[in-house]
Amino acid sequence: MRVAVTSQNFRSITGHAGKSRRFVIFEWQEGSKPAEIERLDLPKDMSLHEYHGEDHPLYRLSLDAIITGGAGEHFVQRMARQGIAVLATGETDIAAAVDAVAAGRPLPPAAPHEHGHDHTHVHLDNQ
Repeated sequence: MRVAVTSQNFRSITGHAGKSRRFVIFEWQEGSKPAEIERLDLPKDMSLHEYHGEDHPLYRLSLDAIITGGAGEHFVQRMARQGIAVLATGETDIAAAVDAVAAGRPLPPAAPHEHGHDHTHVHLDNQ
């Protein structure tokens, strides 16, 4: 399985996935421990909020899921079109979240938030 984690500081899981430009990429096979294999540090114009092409670097990674602190409905739909599940969580520890996903355990739900713009954010049940 291959998973990207939104992390603007490369230390903790951050939200607003569509505006995220930094991702920590993990990979594992069933029964093995997840390993970090790559970090993406994209320019601002390559956030998914800004970039609308079909050749985004995240799409080329053959991801199964993105773990994030929160994502808008449009982001979730856009990832679904690429076959990528969005797992929104309140967990901020990258290793704990990735280990939970690898073990098939549910992630704690993301906290709802409002921040005054014209779209809603969904916080998905990870089961």
